[in-house]
Amino acid sequence: MAGHAGLTQDELAEAARVSQRAISDLERGINHTARKDTAQLLAGALGLDGQARDSFVAAARGHGTAEAVLAVRQGGAPRASVAAATRALPRDIAAFTGREADLAWLEGALDGLPASGGVVGIHAIDGMAGIGKTSFAVHAAHRLAERFPDGQFFLPLHAHTPGQRPVDPADGLASLLLATGLAAAQIPPGLEARAARWRAHVADRKIMLVLDDAAGHEQIRPLLPAAAGSLVLVTSRRRLTALEDSAVISLDTLPAEEAAVLLTRLAGRAGISATDPAVDEITRRCGYLPLAIGLIAGQLKHHPARTVGQLAADLTAATDRMALLQAENVSVSAAFDLSYQDLTEDQQRLFRRLGLIPGPTFDAYAAAALDGTGLGDARRQLDELYDQHLLTEPAPGRYQLHDLLREHARALAATDDQTDRDTVAGRVLDYYLHTALAAGKHFDPRLSAYRRPPPGHPPEQAPDLSALGHAAAWLEAERANLHAAADYAATAGRSRYAIVIPAAMSGFLSVRGHWDQSAALHRGALAAARQAGDRLGEADTLTTLGALQRNTGSYAAAASGLTQALALYRDAGDQRGQAYALDQLGFLWALSGDYPAAVASHQQALGLARSIGDRRGQAWTLNGLGLVQQLTGDYPAAAASQRQTLALFTDLGDLEGQAYALNSLGVVQQEAGDHPAAAASQYRALALFRDIGHRLGQAHALNDLGLVQQETGDYGPAAASHQRALELFGELGNLLGQAEALNRLGVLSLRSSATSPARDHHTQALAIARDISAPPEEARALEGIGNGHLRDGNPSEAAAHLQQALAIYQRIGAPEAKRTEETLRHHGMPLQPGS
Repeated sequence: MAGHAGLTQDELAEAARVSQRAISDLERGINHTARKDTAQLLAGALGLDGQARDSFVAAARGHGTAEAVLAVRQGGAPRASVAAATRALPRDIAAFTGREADLAWLEGALDGLPASGGVVGIHAIDGMAGIGKTSFAVHAAHRLAERFPDGQFFLPLHAHTPGQRPVDPADGLASLLLATGLAAAQIPPGLEARAARWRAHVADRKIMLVLDDAAGHEQIRPLLPAAAGSLVLVTSRRRLTALEDSAVISLDTLPAEEAAVLLTRLAGRAGISATDPAVDEITRRCGYLPLAIGLIAGQLKHHPARTVGQLAADLTAATDRMALLQAENVSVSAAFDLSYQDLTEDQQRLFRRLGLIPGPTFDAYAAAALDGTGLGDARRQLDELYDQHLLTEPAPGRYQLHDLLREHARALAATDDQTDRDTVAGRVLDYYLHTALAAGKHFDPRLSAYRRPPPGHPPEQAPDLSALGHAAAWLEAERANLHAAADYAATAGRSRYAIVIPAAMSGFLSVRGHWDQSAALHRGALAAARQAGDRLGEADTLTTLGALQRNTGSYAAAASGLTQALALYRDAGDQRGQAYALDQLGFLWALSGDYPAAVASHQQALGLARSIGDRRGQAWTLNGLGLVQQLTGDYPAAAASQRQTLALFTDLGDLEGQAYALNSLGVVQQEAGDHPAAAASQYRALALFRDIGHRLGQAHALNDLGLVQQETGDYGPAAASHQRALELFGELGNLLGQAEALNRLGVLSLRSSATSPARDHHTQALAIARDISAPPEEARALEGIGNGHLRDGNPSEAAAHLQQALAIYQRIGAPEAKRTEETLRHHGMPLQPGS
């Protein structure tokens, strides 16, 4: 560059052969751009050549003429990014939509400021790329402008402008001073001097300053006015945590309703309604991100032949949504990439890899396993990504990627070496599987005696899940992630992970009543096992599915699956598996009313469990045998079996087993007429079930406690117990439990002479029992309906129902047959219809 720096405006005008007025208007920002020939004349007059000349002309032809001319006249060089403050706000967007709560909060904050004195109001508006920070700041500034009569200034800081560097604070100050009308010759050199001049110039004035797209607090702080009563709005993709005294407005994605309205406003086409399901689908696929919605709206606006239905279908079917979210040189991917470029190499690597996590959320332990780093490093990197608005933190310590950011991260990860991606995926699966096994042992102790070692290796760092509460909280928080990990493993050909992850979760899911999720997981595991030819894995999965199907009343499917599992275990010579499958079949036969088959299955299971020293297996089998003994009226034997069961589970420290043993013992005590002992057993069972969060167990204990309360005349508490049990059974989808609770509510209603409600309860129970083929409850429902007709003086109706009940009781060998016979005889009715 030739030595023409330091020229006055007159000298520069003469050298460039342009008017002094033109130079003055350019430097003062009155004119924001120079014509091409003027820019070239100025460059020649300033003695610029080569790259310096090109940079100057580019800046002068853009919106940085004042700073470009001033920088060179004062001895500097034109920058790749030039400050361009304006004394007027940018145009407000007519289609601006929503954000009313944030706007109201901002206006309320200003209303709370004193009329005089006070401090500068600084509001940092942050959010992810494309969230609409600038639009919000400009819209808010227009709404508030009249409160600041001494001027509104807008300064783009270009932290994320393609091809430009962030504005240097000294250049920003020069631009602001020029925008106030200060002559270039009056602007001092140096950051501190310019900052002092800026503060002095706006002292005692109420101004609004909008600083758009800030890189960080260092860039902003020198630009802040000191005048009390002024307002500064700062937008940034970064959380400006070091900017003292600033209030924060963190913009989130739009609510679904506002997103739909925004799309229709920006599309500007008649016939498009915000309530159209296709509009909702488009905005959902856009992640409710204003930038993405605007780009799609532009397609609707400029392509009249395209319909919202077609665009919704395209977005839904797209394997690369980002390719659809672009227009001219604007795209969601490019906006995200500018944020990505701000990261260090380590942060970029973690961000890419986070796209490979199969689930919706993650914590620092998962991130550490994913990245192969220490927990402390992972936390620091996650915090930095959070500060850059590349992550959200929906719950303390849990992080999430926006859908489109996840897609961007995956696209970036796809450029990494395939071996590296496989290694990363393996570490994540190892973390989820082995940590789930550690947590799941609290809910299914059989996991401790897992017959085959699980795949992979335990993670180097994992949360402490030795306490039941911590294990339960972790499994609940990770349910969706574990499910996603199992699904990913199945599609990636890692069948053992796809089988063992559901197994590790099954006890917890059963206890907490997440039966639908457990069934879906185990169906996926079954497909993976069969595809891989893993016969033991298939048998294990069929057994768990059989128990689920039994709980939901699908008895035929349960019997089929458990029978298949038993055959597979026998082929493999797996005695522990055979014992477990036989035990589950025994429970199923008991509930179906086939008591001889139930006894045979339980006895076989007990023999196998004893032969291999499986004490937990023995305990569950004795519990099942005790149930059959109780159902067939052998109460002394049933009580002995349940006491053995309780002793074994207590010795093993198995809380769930103890609770079920107490529940079963309480039923036997109630049937034998020992009501105080029965109530005590049920209260103890209920307390244990609540301690471990076992919802099905709570329902059983409450229902059985209600029967004890009925028989001791406590009808109010009995009704509450049965009603709560019915609610729990309903929430869990346990149809047999619902039938049992309805029958007991029917008995209670009849005891209080409410025959109509009694019939209603028993009729509902009858329909359920017949639907799931549960003869014991079918007979109880028929007996209850018959007793109601007796009470109402309808002997013929009573006889028909009681005779049907008696036939079922006799067929299954239930002790209730004797009671029903006595009722029929007492009222002079035949034991068989037509006799």
